[in-house]
Amino acid sequence: MNLENKKVLVLGLAKSGLAAIRVLNHLNAKVTLSEIKEITDEDILNEFKQNDVKIVKQEPSILEEGFDLVIKNPGVPLNNTLVLEIEARKIPMITEIELAYLVSRKQNYVAITGSNGKTTTTTLVYELLKRAFGDKALVGGNIGTPLCELVLDNNLFENEGYYIALEMSSAQLVHIDKFKPQLATIINLSPDHIEFHGSLDNYYLAKTRIYKNMDKSDTFIINKDDSLLASYLAKNKPECNLETISIENQDADNYLKDGYLYVKGEKVLDLSCVKVVGRHNLQNIIIAVTFAKKLNISNEIITEVISDFKGVEHRIEFVREFKGVKYYNDSKGTNTDATITALKAFDKGVILLVGGYEKGLSVEPIKEYLGCVKNVIGYGASGPRIARDLVGDKALIVDDLKQAVKLAYYISLPGDVVLLSPTTSSFDQYKDFEERGEHFKLLVNSL
Repeated sequence: MNLENKKVLVLGLAKSGLAAIRVLNHLNAKVTLSEIKEITDEDILNEFKQNDVKIVKQEPSILEEGFDLVIKNPGVPLNNTLVLEIEARKIPMITEIELAYLVSRKQNYVAITGSNGKTTTTTLVYELLKRAFGDKALVGGNIGTPLCELVLDNNLFENEGYYIALEMSSAQLVHIDKFKPQLATIINLSPDHIEFHGSLDNYYLAKTRIYKNMDKSDTFIINKDDSLLASYLAKNKPECNLETISIENQDADNYLKDGYLYVKGEKVLDLSCVKVVGRHNLQNIIIAVTFAKKLNISNEIITEVISDFKGVEHRIEFVREFKGVKYYNDSKGTNTDATITALKAFDKGVILLVGGYEKGLSVEPIKEYLGCVKNVIGYGASGPRIARDLVGDKALIVDDLKQAVKLAYYISLPGDVVLLSPTTSSFDQYKDFEERGEHFKLLVNSL
């Protein structure tokens, strides 16, 4: 992809926008950044000045300059006025991941999306790749490190043959054009991100773009336990090799039986070595192991990695036990299905902390799983609505997470569990779920 002297508009900064700008500067493009927030980091401003990066506001009038390409930050809404004008003018618009893919030599991409479990599965896949391929293994995407940053750090402009575990959100998939992974999966589908995509149908369809360009040289992993996913795969059939997994039944290519994980009839993993809790993690493990076997990673390495794996931060993460009460951080539980998954890990005495940014999602599906819950505390912008929708007048309402933790401490008894699983995003009071989770852990460890 020759971008020398091409006029490129980067829409939105953040980590992915900054990484894209650095790649574009490396390729001698003429870069304009459209950003609504004031940039106060002097190092970044000096970097932009040295590279002649122009900074403008997010207004349709800036398009009069005439751009050859737009790189859209995933956080910029699809109904943004400037985005709509770019589409109306038919200016090519891609994601930072697409840019990285187009400017790199051939790599081995393992792409993972889904409503829940993406980060755990991607992390586990990376651990398997790292054990098998050493420094040739990389991890990035929605998990934290932009793919463009990996391109720069490892000179993927010239180097090839890396194994890249790539977590992809629906927002990153919307403007995929040529990106083609060798291995991919949609772990599951459940309601989320209506505010971004405009409808659940648009959200689910965005997920299916992960296999848009895959062909008979590639393999897509299907979770047979997800009926909603099956319906969307039927509408948009993958044109590549398919391999099925299931933790519920044995009528899949890869399944669980008598305490073992089987891949294509081969006994691969003794499940007694699994350290992470919950059936949802068995789903994540069987997908990761399926990828590993497709890459000819040995059963010995698979067993070593699974035995060592203790989960990821902010996903049903054990924080501490204090006065007989266990505290768990599930700040990454940003939709109803994630909270259901967390509740399934416990059988009684749960004090559930919910709330955050108001997505408008119904929490009706959670009600079926409240048998283990003794109290619900709502906090933040959506907390009162979510808590009352769940338990009516029994809901306990506070202003913020600090008050929620304090109240949970006072009403808990030995043997109880205090579970932060907000069911929604953090943007009312925090910049992201990591910041929310870190604050929760600080509050708990300060008791």
